[in-house]
Amino acid sequence: MFTSAEECVVSLLQRAFSLRDLGQAHAIFTKSNVEACLPSLFSKLLSLSALSLWGSLAYARSLFESSSRLLESTAAHNVMLRAYSASIFPTETVLLYNSMCRRCVGLDNLSFPFVLKALGRAVAVVGDGPAITFAVKGAEVHCRAFLLGFDCDVFVQNALIYMYSRCGRVDYARSVFDGMPVKDAVSWNTMFVAYDRLGESVSANQLLNKMPEKNVSLWNSVITRHVRLGDVSAARRVFEEMPVRDAVSWNSMIAGYIRVKKYSTALRLFKKMVAAKIDPTRLTIVSVLGACSEIGAFNMGLKIHEFLKKNMIEIEGFVGNALIDMYAKCGNLKLARQVFDTMGLRHVTCWNSMIVALAVHGHSEEALELFSYLERCNVQPNRITFLGVLLACSHKGLLEEGKALFHRMVHVYSIKPDIKHYGCMMDILTRRGLLDEAHQMILDMPVMPNSVLWKTLLGACKVHENVELAETAFREISKLETPDDGDLVLMSNIYAEAGRWEDVEHLRNGMIGRSLSKQPGYAQIELLS
Repeated sequence: MFTSAEECVVSLLQRAFSLRDLGQAHAIFTKSNVEACLPSLFSKLLSLSALSLWGSLAYARSLFESSSRLLESTAAHNVMLRAYSASIFPTETVLLYNSMCRRCVGLDNLSFPFVLKALGRAVAVVGDGPAITFAVKGAEVHCRAFLLGFDCDVFVQNALIYMYSRCGRVDYARSVFDGMPVKDAVSWNTMFVAYDRLGESVSANQLLNKMPEKNVSLWNSVITRHVRLGDVSAARRVFEEMPVRDAVSWNSMIAGYIRVKKYSTALRLFKKMVAAKIDPTRLTIVSVLGACSEIGAFNMGLKIHEFLKKNMIEIEGFVGNALIDMYAKCGNLKLARQVFDTMGLRHVTCWNSMIVALAVHGHSEEALELFSYLERCNVQPNRITFLGVLLACSHKGLLEEGKALFHRMVHVYSIKPDIKHYGCMMDILTRRGLLDEAHQMILDMPVMPNSVLWKTLLGACKVHENVELAETAFREISKLETPDDGDLVLMSNIYAEAGRWEDVEHLRNGMIGRSLSKQPGYAQIELLS
């Protein structure tokens, strides 16, 4: 028989549909010590927190770490491994797996697929890490699975195929595939996608012809293949001819239209998906918010945000990042900041989106304050983070702050600057009239300067009336590309202001017959229907 407290917890968990419900259940657990009597209920609370669409990974982690019983449970660890492997923090899965090994927490056939899939996903999510690093760790996990006798489990084998292929070792993936005594539909699909992703069409087609069964997952992969090749019409034909479609089918087709920049078509297809009573996944929401960002569809983005709140879907990870980006690109920094401030878990990409948004909209001081907060929170900034703060310094003309941040990027965080970072520094220096220093930076760069940097210097030379350096910049532009009409007009005006009329005449004679024109500007607006 249940006590009244236990009955209340059971009822709450059965009808839970929001974090508030879970919070109430957790409060009863804490007050009445229900966990000691019914530990399975606390495990249920953890699963709902970590895996529900409306759950919160941050809240789940706090539950997990608050219970000594869960910290010793393989099942509880598997819940957290699964949640992290599908999140914006796939490397956290590997850290948790390492912790399990150190503390001798048991691993089973469910643990390994989550870790292996996380390693495969980390190649794409963690952009700065080399694939070989994850492949080596994957091979280590493979060895442990072999030692524990789980290497023949079909779920582990499918995850191995995925991990090795995403890490660029399709030969290892095929070796696992060929060694499988029993292959299910996922095995065939994963191997097909591995070949197709690497552009090995012959091997992919051979595998396709050998498949004993073609299911909806395979057709989704075929849609993705057509999209990758840029043939969205062929992808749509497959989509329309599919006997059965799932949420992934719609996601693949929507993502396809976004890839070829047909954003309005993607949004129309999303509306059809909703009308067809297909529940959008987090991936759907991220894709559609991306389309809203590109065409400034603020009202559609706002409706999606309202949908998330109405359905108690926690705004974390990719969804939170997409919302911040959408609001920022639509010009509503207030809502973007509200989303950012209410997020429980913030990946560095979320910080980047907010910092860049503030910088682009001229809120330089706020962008730099947010960067300082990022460092206090012990979040590791990356090259995009520094691009954002340098952009903020550029817009505000903050010379000393820009130099200090550039130095921190290189000497504290060991991030190698790319052409965009140098572009921001060039803008900071030239705005302050430090043309010689800007010129020297171009000469000292470890990467090849592009024409944009020289054009920045040329424009600054006009403002600060430096004809000699302008000529140098113009010559360098001419070496890299044919000077465009703007370059010629700018250089002509510099000569004119210096009274060098013969040089003006020479340049203008060179322009004759070039049909000078200026592309008109344009803007996109959303029409209310």
